[in-house]
Amino acid sequence: MERIETDICVIGAGSGGLSVAAGAVQMGARVVLIEGHRMGGDCLNYGCVPSKALLAAGKAAQAHRRGAGFGVAPGRPEIDFAAAMDHVRATIAAIEPHDSEERFTGLGVRVIRDWAHFTGPDTVETGAHRIRARRFVVATGSAPMVPPIPGLDTVPYLTNETIFAARDCPRQLLIIGGGPIGLEMAQAHRRLGARVTVIEAATALNREDPEAAALVLAALRGEGIEIIEGTTVERVRGRAGAIEVEVRGGTVFPGTDLLLAVGRVPNLDRLDLDAAGIRHTRAGITVDARLRTSNRRVHAIGDVAGQGQFTHLAGYHAGVVIRSILFGLPAKARHDHIPRVTYTEPELAQIGLTEAEARKAHGAALQLIRLGFDANDRALAELRTDGLIKLMVHRGRPVGVTIAGSGAGEMIAPWALMLANRMKLGALAGTVLPYPTMSELSKRAAGAYFSPKLFDNPWVKRVVRAVQKVLP
Repeated sequence: MERIETDICVIGAGSGGLSVAAGAVQMGARVVLIEGHRMGGDCLNYGCVPSKALLAAGKAAQAHRRGAGFGVAPGRPEIDFAAAMDHVRATIAAIEPHDSEERFTGLGVRVIRDWAHFTGPDTVETGAHRIRARRFVVATGSAPMVPPIPGLDTVPYLTNETIFAARDCPRQLLIIGGGPIGLEMAQAHRRLGARVTVIEAATALNREDPEAAALVLAALRGEGIEIIEGTTVERVRGRAGAIEVEVRGGTVFPGTDLLLAVGRVPNLDRLDLDAAGIRHTRAGITVDARLRTSNRRVHAIGDVAGQGQFTHLAGYHAGVVIRSILFGLPAKARHDHIPRVTYTEPELAQIGLTEAEARKAHGAALQLIRLGFDANDRALAELRTDGLIKLMVHRGRPVGVTIAGSGAGEMIAPWALMLANRMKLGALAGTVLPYPTMSELSKRAAGAYFSPKLFDNPWVKRVVRAVQKVLP
């Protein structure tokens, strides 16, 4: 067994692990990166990248069905589902080199393609290596949750890790789970020719602002997606091409394919965390504000740290850890400025507190500003008026923003800048934006905070009148 001594050992070559490895080695640290599966992790191979590529294919198909409002006769698109999946694979292939073993080896990282487990507080082993490191970063990500539904062990099912291997579009896709993954896949497949039923035990998009979520769900239902809420799945049965999902009350939903989208679980099983004295729960590895585990030599980042399951969060965690383990700085992770987006059409973007959360936190001191997309000239020109922005303000600073509508994921960007830097609304209200753009809606919302203070204030009017009398 080869023995390796290093400064930093990173376990997991997903978004967070790759960021730590690349940053650390380029700043002079000796780095070992261990990955037992695919470089790039879930995001590149099964998550963000393939799902957005498939959504883009669906959007292209949908464009053929629309156009009457612009004087363009709508038509029925001819869809080649296998070609759409080729686009998915081509997108992954275009990004793969950036995450590849060859690139990281070229940077000076020792890359080991194997599974790792702890054998002590400062040691991990793979099949052929024993690695002792001054610091470890666990970035093993998460995997699809498979719920204990009776009959599931005898019925073929898909997860986000297998659905992108398909070459034929499902005739009737049954989806258990009405969160972002379930609804994104529902819309993509519906637009590419499938009939789709989504079954959700609680409320679809239940983490999101109800008004914004309702706007998204109405649009999906308008495209013919059946969304069943408040319904628990009792059992499944059948075979490939003929699957039945029975819910509480006895109703049976037939389909040809079944997708599970009920959440994710952290990848902990192979790590033998107890051997290193690392505390953990079903939610993930227990970490403090500096992302350190109960073993101070070990940090955990991304999905496995149990603080959110977003690629951009893992990348942010990587930056926090790098400052800590390379420079000894007391860097701490914040989570009040981390945005999230559901990439359906319309999109739903959120940063900071929702309206309900903000009212609970700030009570009567909260100011709410709500504007519809129909208040934006670009949205009017492009017939994209089904949307809204909610701005939650406390003492002149945004504490939360909700955007539902076309391009919401892009429109949340300036708000991410503001919340990350704790900026006041005057910064955006005073910014000059090009006209006409959708981003003007955010500026208008910021300006709406100041309008009553300027236009409805009798003292302002008196001052203006007084000044006018003395001006030459």
